[in-house]
Amino acid sequence: MSGKSGGLLRPGISVSSKYEFIDSEKVNYPLVRMFVWMGVSASGFYEWRHRPASATAQRRAGLAAHIKIEFDESDGTYGYRRVHAALARRGLHAGLELVKSLMRQLDLVACQPRPWKTTTAADPAAPVIPDLVCRDFTAPAPGVKLVGAITYIHTWEGWLYLATVIDCHTKAVVGWSMADHFRTPLINAAIIMAAGNIELQPGCIFHSDRGSNYTSADFAKTLRSLGVLQSVGRTGVCWDNAMAESFFGALKNELVYRTSFATRAHARRAIVRYIEVFYNRKRLHSGLDYRTPAEVHTEYLAQRAAA
Repeated sequence: MSGKSGGLLRPGISVSSKYEFIDSEKVNYPLVRMFVWMGVSASGFYEWRHRPASATAQRRAGLAAHIKIEFDESDGTYGYRRVHAALARRGLHAGLELVKSLMRQLDLVACQPRPWKTTTAADPAAPVIPDLVCRDFTAPAPGVKLVGAITYIHTWEGWLYLATVIDCHTKAVVGWSMADHFRTPLINAAIIMAAGNIELQPGCIFHSDRGSNYTSADFAKTLRSLGVLQSVGRTGVCWDNAMAESFFGALKNELVYRTSFATRAHARRAIVRYIEVFYNRKRLHSGLDYRTPAEVHTEYLAQRAAA
Protein backbone atom coordinates (compact mmCIF):
# COMPACT_ATOMS: atom_id res chain seq x y z
CA MET A 1 0.00 0.00 0.00
CA SER A 2 2.79 2.42 0.83
CA GLY A 3 4.12 2.26 -2.73
CA LYS A 4 0.71 3.08 -4.22
CA SER A 5 -0.19 5.83 -1.80
CA GLY A 6 3.26 7.41 -1.46
CA GLY A 7 2.55 10.10 -4.01
CA LEU A 8 -0.69 11.03 -2.23
CA LEU A 9 1.13 11.70 1.05
CA ARG A 10 3.12 14.60 -0.42
CA PRO A 11 2.29 18.08 0.93
CA GLY A 12 -0.21 19.94 -1.23
CA ILE A 13 -2.19 16.91 -2.43
CA SER A 14 -5.90 17.77 -2.39
CA VAL A 15 -8.34 16.01 -0.10
CA SER A 16 -10.46 15.14 -3.14
CA SER A 17 -7.48 13.29 -4.68
CA LYS A 18 -7.13 11.30 -1.47
CA TYR A 19 -10.83 10.48 -1.51
CA GLU A 20 -10.58 9.37 -5.14
CA PHE A 21 -7.70 7.07 -4.23
CA ILE A 22 -9.60 5.57 -1.29
CA ASP A 23 -12.70 5.05 -3.43
CA SER A 24 -10.69 3.30 -6.15
CA GLU A 25 -8.92 1.01 -3.65
CA LYS A 26 -11.86 0.17 -1.34
CA VAL A 27 -12.09 -3.38 -2.71
CA ASN A 28 -8.45 -4.00 -1.84
CA TYR A 29 -8.01 -2.39 1.61
CA PRO A 30 -10.22 -1.68 4.64
CA LEU A 31 -11.66 1.83 4.52
CA VAL A 32 -10.85 2.52 8.18
CA ARG A 33 -7.16 1.85 7.60
CA MET A 34 -7.06 3.98 4.47
CA PHE A 35 -8.65 6.91 6.35
CA VAL A 36 -5.73 6.72 8.81
CA TRP A 37 -3.10 6.29 6.11
CA MET A 38 -4.47 9.23 4.11
CA GLY A 39 -5.08 11.41 7.15
CA VAL A 40 -8.74 12.06 6.31
CA SER A 41 -12.02 11.60 8.17
CA ALA A 42 -14.64 8.95 7.48
CA SER A 43 -17.41 11.56 7.59
CA GLY A 44 -15.65 13.71 5.01
CA PHE A 45 -15.20 10.73 2.70
CA TYR A 46 -18.88 9.70 2.89
CA GLU A 47 -20.00 13.29 2.40
CA TRP A 48 -17.75 13.50 -0.69
CA ARG A 49 -19.23 10.27 -2.08
CA HIS A 50 -22.83 11.35 -1.65
CA ARG A 51 -22.73 14.82 -3.08
CA PRO A 52 -25.75 15.32 -5.33
CA ALA A 53 -25.47 13.52 -8.66
CA SER A 54 -22.35 14.62 -7.91
CA ALA A 55 -19.77 16.90 -9.29
CA THR A 56 -17.38 14.04 -8.55
CA ALA A 57 -19.45 11.57 -10.56
CA GLN A 58 -19.67 14.04 -13.44
CA ARG A 59 -15.93 14.58 -13.33
CA ARG A 60 -15.28 10.84 -13.34
CA ALA A 61 -17.61 10.37 -16.32
CA GLY A 62 -15.90 13.14 -18.24
CA LEU A 63 -12.49 11.82 -17.33
CA ALA A 64 -13.50 8.31 -18.42
CA ALA A 65 -14.46 9.67 -21.83
CA HIS A 66 -11.07 11.34 -22.22
CA ILE A 67 -9.32 8.17 -21.08
CA LYS A 68 -11.13 6.18 -23.75
CA ILE A 69 -10.05 8.71 -26.39
CA GLU A 70 -6.39 8.56 -25.35
CA PHE A 71 -6.46 4.76 -25.22
CA ASP A 72 -8.05 4.49 -28.66
CA GLU A 73 -5.64 7.04 -30.18
CA SER A 74 -2.76 4.89 -28.97
CA ASP A 75 -4.38 1.95 -30.79
CA GLY A 76 -4.78 0.17 -27.47
CA THR A 77 -1.06 0.32 -26.64
CA TYR A 78 -1.12 2.71 -23.65
CA GLY A 79 -1.30 1.42 -20.11
CA TYR A 80 -2.58 3.61 -17.29
CA ARG A 81 0.74 5.41 -16.76
CA ARG A 82 0.96 6.61 -20.37
CA VAL A 83 -2.74 7.46 -20.43
CA HIS A 84 -2.19 9.49 -17.23
CA ALA A 85 0.71 11.33 -18.86
CA ALA A 86 -1.29 11.94 -22.05
CA LEU A 87 -4.15 13.45 -20.04
CA ALA A 88 -1.76 15.74 -18.18
CA ARG A 89 -0.34 16.99 -21.50
CA ARG A 90 -3.90 18.08 -22.38
CA GLY A 91 -4.32 19.86 -19.05
CA LEU A 92 -6.53 17.14 -17.58
CA HIS A 93 -5.10 16.36 -14.15
CA ALA A 94 -6.17 13.28 -12.23
CA GLY A 95 -4.59 10.90 -9.79
CA LEU A 96 -2.68 7.97 -11.26
CA GLU A 97 -4.74 5.49 -9.23
CA LEU A 98 -7.99 7.09 -10.43
CA VAL A 99 -6.91 6.67 -14.06
CA LYS A 100 -5.98 3.06 -13.32
CA SER A 101 -9.34 2.43 -11.66
CA LEU A 102 -11.35 4.00 -14.48
CA MET A 103 -9.45 2.02 -17.10
CA ARG A 104 -10.25 -1.14 -15.16
CA GLN A 105 -13.94 -0.18 -15.07
CA LEU A 106 -13.88 0.53 -18.81
CA ASP A 107 -12.10 -2.78 -19.43
CA LEU A 108 -9.24 -0.98 -21.22
CA VAL A 109 -6.26 -3.31 -21.12
CA ALA A 110 -3.10 -2.45 -23.03
CA CYS A 111 -1.58 -5.17 -25.22
CA GLN A 112 0.84 -7.28 -23.17
CA PRO A 113 4.47 -8.10 -24.04
CA ARG A 114 5.68 -11.63 -24.65
CA PRO A 115 8.82 -13.18 -23.13
CA TRP A 116 12.16 -12.18 -24.64
CA LYS A 117 14.12 -14.93 -26.40
CA THR A 118 17.84 -15.05 -27.11
CA THR A 119 18.59 -15.18 -30.86
CA THR A 120 22.15 -13.83 -31.07
CA ALA A 121 24.61 -16.13 -32.86
CA ALA A 122 28.15 -15.16 -31.93
CA ASP A 123 31.15 -15.71 -34.16
CA PRO A 124 33.86 -17.44 -32.07
CA ALA A 125 36.54 -16.18 -34.47
CA ALA A 126 35.45 -12.53 -34.20
CA PRO A 127 37.99 -9.96 -32.96
CA VAL A 128 37.83 -8.73 -29.38
CA ILE A 129 35.57 -5.67 -29.24
CA PRO A 130 35.10 -3.82 -25.94
CA ASP A 131 31.85 -2.85 -24.27
CA LEU A 132 32.09 0.96 -24.19
CA VAL A 133 28.53 1.45 -22.94
CA CYS A 134 28.33 -0.86 -19.88
CA ARG A 135 24.53 -0.59 -19.80
CA ASP A 136 24.59 3.23 -19.62
CA PHE A 137 22.10 4.15 -22.33
CA THR A 138 22.14 7.89 -21.65
CA ALA A 139 23.81 10.58 -23.74
CA PRO A 140 24.13 14.37 -23.38
CA ALA A 141 23.25 15.07 -27.01
CA PRO A 142 22.08 13.36 -30.20
CA GLY A 143 24.76 11.53 -32.16
CA VAL A 144 26.91 10.70 -29.12
CA LYS A 145 25.78 7.16 -28.43
CA LEU A 146 23.78 4.82 -30.69
CA VAL A 147 22.47 1.29 -30.18
CA GLY A 148 21.36 -1.24 -32.75
CA ALA A 149 20.00 -4.74 -33.19
CA ILE A 150 18.24 -7.07 -35.65
CA THR A 151 14.86 -8.72 -35.28
CA TYR A 152 12.59 -10.72 -37.58
CA ILE A 153 8.92 -10.45 -38.48
CA HIS A 154 6.79 -13.29 -39.80
CA THR A 155 4.86 -12.83 -43.03
CA TRP A 156 3.04 -15.33 -45.23
CA GLU A 157 5.86 -14.91 -47.76
CA GLY A 158 8.54 -15.72 -45.17
CA TRP A 159 10.65 -13.75 -42.69
CA LEU A 160 11.29 -10.04 -42.96
CA TYR A 161 14.40 -8.89 -41.12
CA LEU A 162 14.63 -5.45 -39.53
CA ALA A 163 17.80 -3.68 -38.36
CA THR A 164 17.47 -0.51 -36.33
CA VAL A 165 19.71 2.24 -34.94
CA ILE A 166 18.45 4.20 -31.92
CA ASP A 167 19.88 7.43 -30.54
CA CYS A 168 20.42 7.27 -26.78
CA HIS A 169 19.63 10.95 -26.20
CA THR A 170 16.31 11.22 -28.01
CA LYS A 171 15.39 7.49 -27.97
CA ALA A 172 14.39 7.96 -31.63
CA VAL A 173 14.88 5.29 -34.28
CA VAL A 174 17.26 7.28 -36.47
CA GLY A 175 18.19 4.48 -38.87
CA TRP A 176 16.50 1.32 -40.08
CA SER A 177 16.71 -1.21 -42.87
CA MET A 178 14.58 -4.20 -43.90
CA ALA A 179 15.29 -7.16 -46.18
CA ASP A 180 14.53 -10.85 -46.65
CA HIS A 181 17.96 -11.70 -45.20
CA PHE A 182 20.01 -10.66 -42.18
CA ARG A 183 23.41 -10.43 -43.82
CA THR A 184 25.82 -7.57 -43.13
CA PRO A 185 24.43 -5.21 -45.85
CA LEU A 186 21.25 -5.01 -43.77
CA ILE A 187 23.00 -3.44 -40.78
CA ASN A 188 25.31 -1.36 -42.99
CA ALA A 189 22.25 0.27 -44.54
CA ALA A 190 20.75 1.05 -41.11
CA ILE A 191 23.85 2.77 -39.72
CA ILE A 192 24.40 4.71 -42.97
CA MET A 193 20.80 5.93 -42.78
CA ALA A 194 21.37 7.04 -39.18
CA ALA A 195 24.47 8.98 -40.20
CA GLY A 196 22.39 10.78 -42.80
CA ASN A 197 19.59 11.62 -40.37
CA ILE A 198 21.56 13.04 -37.42
CA GLU A 199 24.90 14.71 -36.88
CA LEU A 200 27.34 12.15 -35.50
CA GLN A 201 29.52 13.70 -32.79
CA PRO A 202 33.29 13.09 -32.55
CA GLY A 203 33.83 9.85 -30.66
CA CYS A 204 30.31 8.63 -31.39
CA ILE A 205 29.75 5.07 -30.14
CA PHE A 206 27.63 2.41 -31.82
CA HIS A 207 26.70 -0.44 -29.48
CA SER A 208 25.17 -3.80 -30.41
CA ASP A 209 25.08 -7.43 -29.38
CA ARG A 210 27.91 -9.78 -30.32
CA GLY A 211 26.17 -11.26 -33.34
CA SER A 212 28.36 -12.42 -36.21
CA ASN A 213 27.19 -9.62 -38.53
CA TYR A 214 27.94 -6.90 -36.00
CA THR A 215 31.42 -8.29 -35.37
CA SER A 216 32.23 -8.77 -39.07
CA ALA A 217 35.14 -7.00 -40.78
CA ASP A 218 32.74 -5.50 -43.31
CA PHE A 219 30.64 -3.78 -40.64
CA ALA A 220 33.75 -2.60 -38.77
CA LYS A 221 34.92 -0.98 -42.02
CA THR A 222 31.59 0.83 -42.37
CA LEU A 223 31.84 2.19 -38.82
CA ARG A 224 35.40 3.39 -39.40
CA SER A 225 34.33 5.20 -42.56
CA LEU A 226 31.75 7.08 -40.49
CA GLY A 227 34.18 7.83 -37.67
CA VAL A 228 32.18 5.71 -35.23
CA LEU A 229 33.64 3.66 -32.36
CA GLN A 230 32.36 0.10 -32.03
CA SER A 231 31.04 -1.43 -28.82
CA VAL A 232 29.38 -4.80 -28.15
CA GLY A 233 27.76 -6.50 -25.19
CA ARG A 234 27.96 -10.11 -24.10
CA THR A 235 26.36 -12.93 -26.03
CA GLY A 236 22.77 -13.71 -25.02
CA VAL A 237 22.63 -11.07 -22.27
CA CYS A 238 19.68 -8.88 -23.24
CA TRP A 239 20.41 -6.26 -20.57
CA ASP A 240 23.70 -5.38 -22.30
CA ASN A 241 21.68 -4.04 -25.22
CA ALA A 242 18.48 -3.26 -23.33
CA MET A 243 17.50 -0.10 -25.21
CA ALA A 244 17.57 -1.79 -28.62
CA GLU A 245 15.69 -4.82 -27.29
CA SER A 246 13.15 -2.57 -25.56
CA PHE A 247 12.22 -0.98 -28.87
CA PHE A 248 11.70 -4.39 -30.47
CA GLY A 249 9.54 -5.37 -27.50
CA ALA A 250 7.35 -2.33 -28.08
CA LEU A 251 7.21 -2.87 -31.85
CA LYS A 252 6.17 -6.50 -31.53
CA ASN A 253 3.78 -5.97 -28.65
CA GLU A 254 2.08 -2.92 -30.16
CA LEU A 255 2.11 -3.91 -33.85
CA VAL A 256 3.56 -7.22 -34.98
CA TYR A 257 1.79 -9.62 -32.60
CA ARG A 258 -1.54 -7.91 -33.35
CA THR A 259 -1.25 -8.09 -37.14
CA SER A 260 -1.09 -10.81 -39.79
CA PHE A 261 1.17 -9.71 -42.66
CA ALA A 262 0.31 -11.30 -46.00
CA THR A 263 3.45 -10.00 -47.70
CA ARG A 264 6.80 -8.51 -46.79
CA ALA A 265 5.68 -5.29 -48.50
CA HIS A 266 2.66 -5.14 -46.18
CA ALA A 267 4.88 -5.62 -43.13
CA ARG A 268 7.40 -3.05 -44.38
CA ARG A 269 4.73 -0.37 -44.82
CA ALA A 270 3.26 -1.02 -41.37
CA ILE A 271 6.68 -0.97 -39.69
CA VAL A 272 7.75 2.26 -41.40
CA ARG A 273 4.48 3.87 -40.31
CA TYR A 274 4.96 2.63 -36.74
CA ILE A 275 8.53 3.98 -36.56
CA GLU A 276 8.20 7.29 -38.38
CA VAL A 277 4.62 8.30 -37.56
CA PHE A 278 3.89 6.74 -34.17
CA TYR A 279 7.05 5.82 -32.27
CA ASN A 280 9.28 8.78 -33.15
CA ARG A 281 6.59 11.48 -33.18
CA LYS A 282 3.55 10.48 -31.12
CA ARG A 283 4.34 7.76 -28.60
CA LEU A 284 5.08 9.04 -25.09
CA HIS A 285 8.35 7.54 -23.85
CA SER A 286 8.65 6.73 -20.15
CA GLY A 287 12.43 7.24 -20.35
CA LEU A 288 11.84 10.81 -21.60
CA ASP A 289 9.44 11.87 -18.82
CA TYR A 290 6.56 10.95 -21.12
CA ARG A 291 7.66 13.13 -24.01
CA THR A 292 8.17 12.01 -27.59
CA PRO A 293 11.59 11.53 -29.21
CA ALA A 294 10.73 14.30 -31.70
CA GLU A 295 9.99 16.72 -28.85
CA VAL A 296 13.29 15.94 -27.15
CA HIS A 297 15.21 16.49 -30.38
CA THR A 298 13.43 19.81 -30.99
CA GLU A 299 14.24 20.93 -27.44
CA TYR A 300 17.90 20.06 -27.95
CA LEU A 301 18.07 22.09 -31.18
CA ALA A 302 16.38 25.07 -29.49
CA GLN A 303 18.81 24.97 -26.57
CA ARG A 304 21.79 24.74 -28.90
CA ALA A 305 20.52 27.68 -30.95
CA ALA A 306 20.06 29.77 -27.82
CA ALA A 307 23.52 28.95 -26.43
